[in-house]
Amino acid sequence: MLLRRPSAAPAALLLATLAGLTACSGGGDGGPADAQAVNPYADHAGYADPDSRTAQAAEQAKASGDADRERVFRRLAETPQGIWLTPEEHPAGDVGGYVTRIVDAADEAGRVPTFVVYGIPDRDCTGGFSGGGLPADRYGPWVQEIADAAAAGDDVAVVVEPDALASVLECGSREDRVRLIADAVDRLAAAGLTTYVDGGHSHWVEAKDLARLLEQVGVEDVRGFATNVSNFQTDADERAYAERLSGMLGGAHYVIDSGRNGFGASQDWCNPPGRAFGTEPGAATDQGNLDAYVWVKPPGESDGECHGGPPAGQFWPDRAMELAGASGW
Repeated sequence: MLLRRPSAAPAALLLATLAGLTACSGGGDGGPADAQAVNPYADHAGYADPDSRTAQAAEQAKASGDADRERVFRRLAETPQGIWLTPEEHPAGDVGGYVTRIVDAADEAGRVPTFVVYGIPDRDCTGGFSGGGLPADRYGPWVQEIADAAAAGDDVAVVVEPDALASVLECGSREDRVRLIADAVDRLAAAGLTTYVDGGHSHWVEAKDLARLLEQVGVEDVRGFATNVSNFQTDADERAYAERLSGMLGGAHYVIDSGRNGFGASQDWCNPPGRAFGTEPGAATDQGNLDAYVWVKPPGESDGECHGGPPAGQFWPDRAMELAGASGW
């Protein structure tokens, strides 16, 4: 039996109602309703943060005179990738200013930033290398700060909580997590941000089981879902899985993380060797309900302290060079 989805906050309901009235009256562009009705990547390329860890690594390689590494890291840094927001790196009171700087720069460049909200309580409960997150009572306000800041952007995409729904089937606290993600989805949608809720991947949880969870958090009110985030499944497998999932969700749209799936699936999810970059980021055409291939997980960053890697989220120069070499860069 499905849990009843928590009601949207009054402010979210008010904004959604106003957006609907605007759409019906034909007045104005943009707004929460429009953000979920269009593919944000269709008319604009994704945004590459010039201050990313990869860009910083390129500057370090230049300073040390390593021309080969500088070339590879520079090319990688100029490829649009997800901009991850964690409370450890960008806590409440700081995250809004950081998001504002990103959306201002992206607007000036005419590009679409892809933010990744990653601060749910008991985060990464199955893997452990990215553990942490916020206490439940502080999570909603933190998301609201992100939503308020990102709302000033012209076109902004958000991926909500990688692994959070798929892992809840193993980790417990299902009702609490569903409630928190549903609230986050309401806040982001009310702010007019094109929102994709993480939907696992093709070799993890059955589509029917993920569909129930996505329904409970309100995927019908946003653009859709994301698959293969930080994983290695093939584009073909992900499209087949995502189309099944989409069919169970009324035709929801989706994005696929193709950053490291160039050689296909791996039984190891944490820094598996022998990988390659996948399909370059960009909008998809004539591929069902697929909006775009997006490098949600920056492929040069570590999954965690496995196979000799640094802590999760840190740039790993040797692995980035390995990926680049395997990809013909």
